[in-house]
Amino acid sequence: MSLVTTPAVVLQTYRYSETSKVVRLATRDLGVQSAIAKGALRPKSRFGAGLELLSEGVAQLYFRETRELHTLGAFDLVNLRRDLARDVGRFAGAAALAEVMVKMTPPSPLPLAYDTLTAALDALEAAPLERADVTAMRALWRLVAVLGFEPSLTACARDGAAIEPAGDAPVPFSVADGGVLCPRCLQAPSPRQPPSRLPPQAYRDLLALNDPRGEIPLPVLDPPHAAAHRRLVARFVRYHLAEAGSLSALDFWERHAWVPPSATRTPIPSAAS
Repeated sequence: MSLVTTPAVVLQTYRYSETSKVVRLATRDLGVQSAIAKGALRPKSRFGAGLELLSEGVAQLYFRETRELHTLGAFDLVNLRRDLARDVGRFAGAAALAEVMVKMTPPSPLPLAYDTLTAALDALEAAPLERADVTAMRALWRLVAVLGFEPSLTACARDGAAIEPAGDAPVPFSVADGGVLCPRCLQAPSPRQPPSRLPPQAYRDLLALNDPRGEIPLPVLDPPHAAAHRRLVARFVRYHLAEAGSLSALDFWERHAWVPPSATRTPIPSAAS
């Protein structure tokens, strides 16, 4: 057993006993790990209020490679990220990111995924309320990409042919194939789910959302188009996490479940249906 000190973000917590709880941590040096925080529920716990969902700090883990549950020796709080709780939409996006991190990240070093997560949480905290939704979309696409599931958007996902949109013709996007399809591959029979047909503007918006350097400005999406893009990224995540079980936080964010149903009845175009 060794003592490992690493930056960490709390992804999940649940009660383990009357006085302790188990935390799922995204760590920069060990990937996603589970640890028991002994005494965390006591009134005078040394962990204080630090072990809350999405809190960021420096964790000290008594780590043994042969175990799935380690012991959390300390958690030095750096950022409680209280600004994420300023509104439900912002927090819903952050919770969806945390859920994807839990489901898709292995228990091994993956610093780029950790850095992508923390940068995404920073961006969500700083984003104006009206931009929180599209900020979460870009964050989810980026996290999916660094975890090994980057969609192919400028070359055909099947044969690698360059994609050159023509006029008003829609661009086929196949969740099952992992990206856009060229006209030839679109004609090829496939037992998997049929592709979505992205109108030219929706395709350009998808390119902006997937810009790895953030140099392309985030698109301005009205509610119907924002809903279509949420559906697309959520479908992509679910397909490539088929064995991960339910994704309740992603479902909540995708459906905007906190918005009254009467506010979501506008017909949604076929951009990501």
